Amino acid sequence: MPYAVARPTLRAMTPVPPPAEELRLIDAELWHLHARSSQLLARRAWLVAHLSATAQHRPLPTAAPRPEATAPRVQNLLLLLGGLLLTIAAIAFTLVSWGHLGITGRASVLGAVTVAALAAPVPLVGRGLRSTAEAVAGLACALTALDAYALHAVALTGVDGTAYTAGASAVLAAVWAGYGLLPGPAGLRLPLPVALATAQLPLLLWAVASGAGRYGITAALLVTAACDTVVASRAPAGPVRIVATVGAYATGAWGVLGAAWLSWTAVGPGAAAEAATLLLFAAGVALAAAVRDRAEGHAVGLCVAAGLLVVTALGGIVRPVLPAAWTVPAHLAVGIALSGAVRAHRLPEPVRRGLALASAAVQGLAVLWALPLLLLTVLGPAGAAERVWSGAPDGARQAVSVGAPWLPQLRTAPLVLAAVAGVLVLVVRATAWRSRALQGALLLGWAALTVVPVVLDLPYPAALVVEGVEAAVLLAVATRSRTVKSGHAVPAPALALVTSVSLAFLALPTRSATLGVLAALTALFAAASAGRRLAAVTVPAALVFGTALACAVGAAAGWAPQHAALLVLVVPAVAALLAARATDVRTTVAVEATGAAAGLLAVGLTGTDPAMLSLALSLSAVIVAATAVRADRRPAAYAATALFALAAWVRLAAWDVTAPEAYTVPVSVPALVIGALRRRRDPQASSWAAYGPGLAATLVPSLAAAWTDAHPTRPWLVGAAALVVTLLGARHRLRAPLLLGGGVLVLDTVHELAPYLVQVADALPRWVPFASAGLLLLAVGATYERRLRDVRRLREMLGRTH
Repeated sequence: MPYAVARPTLRAMTPVPPPAEELRLIDAELWHLHARSSQLLARRAWLVAHLSATAQHRPLPTAAPRPEATAPRVQNLLLLLGGLLLTIAAIAFTLVSWGHLGITGRASVLGAVTVAALAAPVPLVGRGLRSTAEAVAGLACALTALDAYALHAVALTGVDGTAYTAGASAVLAAVWAGYGLLPGPAGLRLPLPVALATAQLPLLLWAVASGAGRYGITAALLVTAACDTVVASRAPAGPVRIVATVGAYATGAWGVLGAAWLSWTAVGPGAAAEAATLLLFAAGVALAAAVRDRAEGHAVGLCVAAGLLVVTALGGIVRPVLPAAWTVPAHLAVGIALSGAVRAHRLPEPVRRGLALASAAVQGLAVLWALPLLLLTVLGPAGAAERVWSGAPDGARQAVSVGAPWLPQLRTAPLVLAAVAGVLVLVVRATAWRSRALQGALLLGWAALTVVPVVLDLPYPAALVVEGVEAAVLLAVATRSRTVKSGHAVPAPALALVTSVSLAFLALPTRSATLGVLAALTALFAAASAGRRLAAVTVPAALVFGTALACAVGAAAGWAPQHAALLVLVVPAVAALLAARATDVRTTVAVEATGAAAGLLAVGLTGTDPAMLSLALSLSAVIVAATAVRADRRPAAYAATALFALAAWVRLAAWDVTAPEAYTVPVSVPALVIGALRRRRDPQASSWAAYGPGLAATLVPSLAAAWTDAHPTRPWLVGAAALVVTLLGARHRLRAPLLLGGGVLVLDTVHELAPYLVQVADALPRWVPFASAGLLLLAVGATYERRLRDVRRLREMLGRTH
């Protein structure tokens, strides 16, 4: 009984009525609740209607306009404008109305106004008007500057303007700083930042006024930056620290750039030492700031700057006494010495990290400095392609700088590259970076060894031998299983390829070098393919060098290009054999692509001789057909058929055959019979494979002959044959006969009717094509509308179904 369960207290105090009586009571109570609910709902509906009718005759309440600026902003803006206007008025009085008063009047007016402006912020701060006090303090600062100007304009006109400005700025900075530290205006934000900003000028202006020269001016900037750094490290967060930090970076950057320029342009050890002293002072300031800095990222950046300054300073000391080629190695030596900070555990972590990054930056810049010589060595031999077999150069330097200037200042590049490679091997020990460091060391070591023959200007044969040995070593390193697994020989195959290509171009000046180098490279990469680990790279490379060797052998033997093409066709044949034996998909695709490229080259070499072109196409068809024997290369049979047909057509054209049917029909008939037998045995066989070759062998050459035949007999016969083939294809629903016959029939018809179509086009008025296009568009639009109507009907019909 839910009613009894819902009211356990009532059941405990009063007797429970019988079920029938209890049900009657519940129904009566529910009826009363329903009646009350209906009454309340009706009353609610009347109230809603009444309120709606009243709202239509009563204006809606409008929201109060929201202010666009807050009261504090309005206040500060008014105070700022007031201070600016008073300052402008004071300036105008000083500059314009100054001459109307005597010396006593001038001093009295400016002095009284200045004292009043300096004293006014104290009671204003006491009364809680801090913003007004700030505005008046700003006016007071401006008045003190005007006092200094007036003093120079009236009483100290003979004093040098720069020197006076230096002294006045120092006095003003001291006055404003003292004013900002007084008990009364101590809470004001303006005086101390203004004093600090003015303090940037005294030392610089004093150095300029005293004729201290470039070194004195740079020293003044750096000392000012050091003072700003001290203030920034000790001041609490606020405007003073912000102004000090900005001043330190601004004057410090200006001074550092000046000191670096002095170091770079120093003509003797003395001048270089003076510039180095300035740079080391700046580095010390940066390190001190980094040690006291609370933000780790900021400290690391300061340490990077300090490290770079140390490198610039110490490298600049020895630069004037060394040849130009040793400038970068000298700086690099200092940069490498900085890397020792990584193991100096007494230094804070940000300092060690910053110095390590500075060392890495110096080494990276040194490598970039040596990069032009490497590019000249690797890419320079390509210029010999325009003068093949023109004679051996005098040395390696002449061999690589064909048409490019030699760079004598880079003769120390091998030392730089080797030094950085050694640092990567010896210093980088972290597990996360070890593999990448070894890769970089391998790359830099290769670069150093590559440029050595050019730097030493070795004899031409010696340069060939060095690059050949380098390529062999790189391939040997790449094929070692442990080395490859460790990850630091990943760039070795790529470096071997780059070296071998550069070597191939380097060997072009002489015939013997070209043949010997290409043969050696072909054998080298073929031998490296035995391990199958790098077969996807080495096998295509061997095929490419084999192709180049075939062309070189043909040229050395005095063969015409079309005859040398037969030797080039050996490469696709070898590629087909290697692809059949490859177990890796990537290797198979790479080898087949290389073989196809070599085949295209061979066909291109025979383009001027139709007879040799036909032979090249036939041999290529044989190679492709042999590839199609493999189960995964069955589609290659279509390419082989096309090549065979093309070879036959080229041969017919080469023989000047006017009746190609005498040669093509005896081939087409057996081919069609074989295709019919295949279709009978395998009904699922494609009509293109069964009938395509036989039909194309006759129809295409006949169509070509019909287009050049002046008599109408052949075109009519070709059209009749194409019509029969088309009808047979339609009758038996075969795609190949239908499309081949139909295509030949259309082309033959167009050829025969072309003169009449031209005459009809000339006879028709010019509006006919446009009218036809309009009718076509109308027809298309009507069809489109009808289809949309059918779709709507279908949708309505589906909507009526259940």
